[in-house]
Parts: sequence; structure tokens; C-alpha cells
Amino acid sequence: MTPFTFNTTKSLVFEAGAAARLAEIGGKTLGKTILVVTDPGLRRLGLAEPAIASLEAAGHTVAVFDGVEADPSRETLVEAVEFGRDAGATGVLGFGGGSSLDVAKLVALLLGSGEDLDEAWGVAMAKGPRLPLVLVPTTAGTGSEVTPVSIITVGAEEKRGVSSPVILPDIAVLDADLTTGLPVHITAATGVDAMVHSIEAYASRSANNNPLSRMLAREALRLLGANIETAVFNGKDRDARGAMLLGSMLAGQAFANSPVAAVHALAYPIGGTFHVPHGLSNALVLPHVLRFNAPDAHGPYAEIAADAFPRLARVEGSQARCDAFIEALADLSSKLGMRTRLRDVDIPEDAIGKMASDAMLQRRLLVNNPREVSERDAFNIYRAAW
Repeated sequence: MTPFTFNTTKSLVFEAGAAARLAEIGGKTLGKTILVVTDPGLRRLGLAEPAIASLEAAGHTVAVFDGVEADPSRETLVEAVEFGRDAGATGVLGFGGGSSLDVAKLVALLLGSGEDLDEAWGVAMAKGPRLPLVLVPTTAGTGSEVTPVSIITVGAEEKRGVSSPVILPDIAVLDADLTTGLPVHITAATGVDAMVHSIEAYASRSANNNPLSRMLAREALRLLGANIETAVFNGKDRDARGAMLLGSMLAGQAFANSPVAAVHALAYPIGGTFHVPHGLSNALVLPHVLRFNAPDAHGPYAEIAADAFPRLARVEGSQARCDAFIEALADLSSKLGMRTRLRDVDIPEDAIGKMASDAMLQRRLLVNNPREVSERDAFNIYRAAW
């Protein structure tokens, strides 16, 4: 067995209604003055209010930064850091989807260490220390609560990442009740996003692809595949919502240690340039990237096919099962009512060349792909997706 390293969040709380016990769960960790990082939509819905009330009732001072947008910008991150510094934050609570959690991670890092963000970009470049950090996801998709990664938009379109175990939180709180009101399109897109994490982690060419990540990826696919349709079409089903949240977390643990690859690399220009939500960006290119990879990756794809879609266990032969798996994923997006072509999200055909060029900037992801991807290959994948 080859050597590997596996890092994850050290404490996980999975419990419906747990957010209302935030003071009990994480108050001592976060300290006296807590910076809450969230987005304006969640603030309007009041989803964070029980957690905030719990903390205030226990004597904590709470300062709320609710300016996080989708695909958060460097400017938003800097604003949040300044807000937390002015508040005298002793700890950071990230509450929301992947964008809020990603910003919370870097706010905790920059407030705790004072280091230069430009020296933290990349893999294992962040030095720390960070402030105490608790993350509460409100979507079942990114797995950000257990990943050492934060993605920020720099300039008009470029996405940059910080990847370091330093930004893993102290505690992740998984409360399915926070996800029962998610709209259908968000439930579908984030659910498929989590499935992409599992698939790419399992087949990753990373030297750190390991037995733990593969095991977690398969269990995640079982949970996600069995529950995504119920969660989308019967969003109040707490069991399905909980299974999706747990599956998303397991997928996050998997790809946090066996990194994702070309699906994500090609999704970033779609989100960065055209502001398509991350989960949908992944779904748009997923079957096309997998078809491109199939000559080199049909073995691992065949191995996990029946985890997501049990009926595929009856398909004989590695290549045939791989092909059936890819088609089942494409059909799933349609069944969930998702847009399936780049043209459906108003991406013009003449943008394909620039997107292919931009995707090549994501070398930290492309090196993990089972098959080498050239700029011409990326162009052809986008063309197939258009």
C-alpha cells in the first residue's frame, strides 16, 4: 500500500436542530466575540437566527457579516476580514453554502495569522495559525465543512484557491433542518455537485488517492444516489435531507484528500465568466468529461456505477457498465429538471475558445485527471456540452 495522508475536521455533529444549540456545541471553542459569516439571503430567511440567539443567550457578543455573494470576490473577503478585526473577533462561525464557508475559512486564517493572502494561494502555502472556526452548511453539496480548500474570485473572472489543513474547521455542525427549505434547483445542483466530488475523488490520479477516500466516496454515492430525487421533489423529507447532507460531507472528506480533477477545472470558467452556480457548472460538463476520460478510467467508473445506480449492477463488462454510468448521470440531470447544455445558460458558442484557455490555468486540478487534458481537448469537451 502506498503512503498517504488523510486530514479532516476533528469534530462532527450530525443532528437535526443542532444549530439552535450552537452555544453548547461551539461556544467555548469560539470564545467571547464571535464573527458570523453568512449571506444576505440566509439572513433574510432567518436561518441563522436560532444559532445567533443561542450564542447571545450564553453571553457571547455576536457580530454578523452578511455580505457574501455567490463566487465570493477578494474584495468581499477583505471587507469581512476588516469587519472581524474591528469587532475584535475571537472566533469565526461560517453559516451558509459553500461561498460563506469558504470566506469564513480565510477570514479565520487572515485574522488569526495576519499573513499575506497572496502568499497563501496554492497547496500547503498557508502558514496559520487561524482563529477558532466552526462551520454550519445549509446546502448538501460542497462539503466545505470538511475540506481544506477555499475558492475566491480574483479580478473579473479568475478563481484562486487556498488549500491547506490549517483552514479545516474545529467543528462542523450538520443540521438537516437547515436544508429542508432549499429550492428545487439548488437542491438538484448541489446534490449533483456532491456526486461529482465522489466520482472525481475515486478516480483521481493524485498520488494521495487512498483507501479511506475511495471508501468514503462510494458510501457518499450510495447515499446521494438513493436520496437525491426524494430531496429534490419532496424537500420536506427530513430523512432524505439528512442523507444528502451526510453524503455531501463524506464526499467532501473524500475529495479533500484525493483531489478533484477536470470536471471542476472546466466548470470554473463557466462560473467565473458567466456566473453560473458552481454545482450547475459541474453538472453541465460532467458527462462530457467522463466520456473523454472513459478510455483510461472505465475501470474505476464501472466499480462505482452501481453505488449511485444499483440497477447498473446487472450490466456486464467494465466498459459497458462505465458507459451506462455516464448515461445515467446525464439522464439524472434531465430528470431533476436541470439545464443540461451550455447554451441553456446563455453561454455563446464563440466563448468556447476562451473558456478552454482559461481552464488550462487550473493545473492544480488537471494534474489529477485520469487522462491528460490539452487545450484542444477542453475545447472539444465544451463544444460537446454546448
